[in-house]
Amino acid sequence: MALVILCIMEMVGQKPAFADFSLPIVADHGTFSIDVYPEKHQLIVRKQGQKIKTYAVAVGNPSTPTPVGEYRVVYKGKNWGPSFGPRWLGLDVPWGVYGIHGTNKPHSIGQHLSHGCIRMKNRDVMELYDIIPLGTKVTLYGHVLGEPGRNPRSLAEGDVGGDVQLIQSRLKNAGYFNGKCDGKFRASTTTALKKFQRDHHLTPNGVVSIKVYEELGLLE
Repeated sequence: MALVILCIMEMVGQKPAFADFSLPIVADHGTFSIDVYPEKHQLIVRKQGQKIKTYAVAVGNPSTPTPVGEYRVVYKGKNWGPSFGPRWLGLDVPWGVYGIHGTNKPHSIGQHLSHGCIRMKNRDVMELYDIIPLGTKVTLYGHVLGEPGRNPRSLAEGDVGGDVQLIQSRLKNAGYFNGKCDGKFRASTTTALKKFQRDHHLTPNGVVSIKVYEELGLLE
């Protein structure tokens, strides 16, 4: 919920290990597709697999990252407000409101400065809006725990994201969490995490720290 609010507010030393996590997988049946590479601040449009457009973008900062995975454009809208620029392409991310949109902060393009959405220059998003139909597959590249060389973010109640979903999955597999692995850190996740922390002689504060990641086998 916190990240949803943050996205709406736009209007007015250890290497993470790869792990078995659940992310949405989307079959590609359309003519067009979009690939977003957050580390390169780059959005690529493909037509029948061939690159036809490349745009510079801004993406989420480390505390509110752009979600990793495969999604679809499920909504197209105009003039959501100055911070969103003239066009919005909404994605079906299950734990919050995310989209590709314009901005009134063009200086942010090429940086990790959004609250998770993908920002484009206004002229670019208007062009993209006219090209891309509803249902287009959008692949957001990266690792759910962050890029190599960076520690994963600390997590607590109110956070959302693929990393939360991964923690829920690991706690569930260990017998601590009985809820839905939906990427939303609610009270039930806090309760499960505190029990896990107590059983593993960690401070039962309900915060996913580096030690918790290690105990769950998510860091090398």
